[in-house]
Amino acid sequence: MQTVPLIQVGLGGVGRAVVERVLAAADEFEWRYGLRLHYVALLDSRGAIVAPEGLTYGDLQRALAAKSAGQSLATMAEGYRHEGAADIVDVAGTTGAIVIDVTASDDSVDALLLALERGYAAVTANKRPLTQDYATFRRLVGCGRFRYEATVGAGVPVIASLAENIIASHDTVHRIEGCFSGTLGFLTTGLQAGGSFSSLVREARVRGYTEPDPRDDLGGMDVGRKALILARTLGWPLDMAQVQVESLFPPALAAGSVDDFLQATGTLDADYQSRVAGARAQGQTLRYVASLAGGSAQVGLQPVPLDSPLGRLQGTDNLIAFYTDIYQTSPLVLQGRGAGANGTAAGVLADIVALARRQR
Repeated sequence: MQTVPLIQVGLGGVGRAVVERVLAAADEFEWRYGLRLHYVALLDSRGAIVAPEGLTYGDLQRALAAKSAGQSLATMAEGYRHEGAADIVDVAGTTGAIVIDVTASDDSVDALLLALERGYAAVTANKRPLTQDYATFRRLVGCGRFRYEATVGAGVPVIASLAENIIASHDTVHRIEGCFSGTLGFLTTGLQAGGSFSSLVREARVRGYTEPDPRDDLGGMDVGRKALILARTLGWPLDMAQVQVESLFPPALAAGSVDDFLQATGTLDADYQSRVAGARAQGQTLRYVASLAGGSAQVGLQPVPLDSPLGRLQGTDNLIAFYTDIYQTSPLVLQGRGAGANGTAAGVLADIVALARRQR
């Protein structure tokens, strides 16, 4: 039986879902893969619990309950304040360890790099480390012990298909197109069905599809980061500033509170209704699309044919189409769930298992 020490940075919605999936899969992974996934440290932004011999089921359940109640791990009896995730990796790291980053912060980069320098493996659902400078991307990805499936397609195997099938088969990619945001997919298919922009934004927020501030989604930067990660996976040395990103709201609405913004979205309803009607008159519909071709990347709202893969997309599903030498006229298309903590957690867990099995 192979025991795999896990150090997890982040216990928000996705982080808690990862822990729950690890616990639920324990018996199956032991008989199916001969793997025992063994948490030795959990961290949130302020606190940590560390047990070199392994956190017990009870320890993990208490940590999940504390975080669900809005408390820091530092408030737990066995918890303490930490000085940074890298310090915990330094203390808790051991042979065969896998460091898991399920934050949305730039601060985890040092911990990930330290883990890889020590010979450990690392998994991230956090796009920010991969969208800093290109040299950092190369340091993370180039060692062969780092996986980042959940950064682009949640549980849809976008990165694996690109890196381990298309690129590994020396197939040339000519173009990638896709819808990479479950939130914006919900919005655009709702517009297609006749909903107003303002009401759909509010509904998406209530359902938990958006960030607490919906502008974080509607500004397009999340999709832009995903497009940059794909471009860099292709070997294109782009920076974030080189990705063209269209915002779904004007700059004037960027200031002010969330409530101010939600109230102001009503002023955009007529414009979006007009754009939807114009697309419909041409047999098209609107989708928020990421496009990569010729060494450049752009993301924005554009009309697509109703009978195309993107036009048929509904709700929060993600879809990506690869046009390559092999898949020229009929692209390789992947589609699946694009919103929600469980889908992202599934992608993270699959990466953990892939790295654990590779370490044998």
